[in-house]
Amino acid sequence: MAEPARAVAAGTTIILILGTLSSFGPMSMDMYLPALPTIERDFLTTASNAQLTLSSFTIGFAIGPLLYGPLSDRFGRRPLLLFGITFYVVAGLFCALTDSIGWLIALRFLQALGGAAGLVLTRAIVRDLWSGTESAKILSLSLLIVSLSALIAPFIGGYLLKFLGWRSIFWLLGGYGVLTLALAWFSLPETLPRERRQTTSYWQIIPQYFLVFRHRRAMGYMLCGGFSFAGMFAQLSGTPFVYIEIFDVAPEHFGLLFAVNILAIMCGSWLNSHLVGRFGVRPMLRFGLVVALCGGLVLAFCAAFGIGGLYGIVIPIALYMFPHNLVNANAAAASLEYFPDIAGTASAVLGLIRFGTGAAVGALVGLLYDGTALPMAFVLAGCGVGAVLSYALLTREPRAA
Repeated sequence: MAEPARAVAAGTTIILILGTLSSFGPMSMDMYLPALPTIERDFLTTASNAQLTLSSFTIGFAIGPLLYGPLSDRFGRRPLLLFGITFYVVAGLFCALTDSIGWLIALRFLQALGGAAGLVLTRAIVRDLWSGTESAKILSLSLLIVSLSALIAPFIGGYLLKFLGWRSIFWLLGGYGVLTLALAWFSLPETLPRERRQTTSYWQIIPQYFLVFRHRRAMGYMLCGGFSFAGMFAQLSGTPFVYIEIFDVAPEHFGLLFAVNILAIMCGSWLNSHLVGRFGVRPMLRFGLVVALCGGLVLAFCAAFGIGGLYGIVIPIALYMFPHNLVNANAAAASLEYFPDIAGTASAVLGLIRFGTGAAVGALVGLLYDGTALPMAFVLAGCGVGAVLSYALLTREPRAA
């Protein structure tokens, strides 16, 4: 009994570590959201420029995996992970010191390049250790930790903003990075044995990217996750201005409304972790896509006709966000099944698609912002439609001859 008990404990420890490492995204973005209107005023800039500090971070998260994924397939997960976290810490501390909106946009991009290591390499580590429905279950459990980080981050950011100013947010993120670096250094082993590593050069890996992009069904699943992420970034980019400027919500109370979304996501993650083994990855993915589509369409309807006021925005967004991790865990598991030997490269493409669409949609919401909730609502609804179409048109298995 001792060996199974140690195995369970080791698995639980790794899940906790992976969830913590994956939390760079929500900690770096969600803690920062209440400060967007303040940064707009402090730098005497526009709402669109303030939102670009969020989009540039998202672009860095999209590009970073292209470097870390294939390099980790060749050199292992651990050294690339430690390098990325260190880079994240240094760039984040410079964010706290800058006095230019242009430099803040650039530094946020660099900060994300470092933080992307935690995102892409944790998925590759999961693929190293688990597969199939077990992989989807582990991803859902680790995403619960990510969701918890996203739950508390806006509260922390709102009160730091109120009492210490927006720069204190970046000082705290630097400390979080140092803590995470120590956790990875002392507790996370290498999961890719030398005999399973790629021996080709980086430039020879480029054809592997084309292999992933040419795989129609894998791309269909990745685009499902991409559009789901894009809808999340539509609300991340839009809700600080909609809630704080249109509905006069205090920045320190923004986290209360944001918490509704995170609690909904956590419920979806819990549901998936318990049901995916019974019903399978693809049926659970279809369920999540339908729920998200309904939430997006209801949001667009309420915003267009002014139904429900603030609650007419908050509740449909929560409905859209409920299956967010459910969709993304199953879409990731389904897409990575096709590439067991190049999981790092495939995970990098997955990250590029998700955060690339997220950055584009976040910037679009900023450009279209007109003092109403309509741009955010219609863009988010469009993301729900895009996710459903991606699944319906691209993931069908070929008919047997």
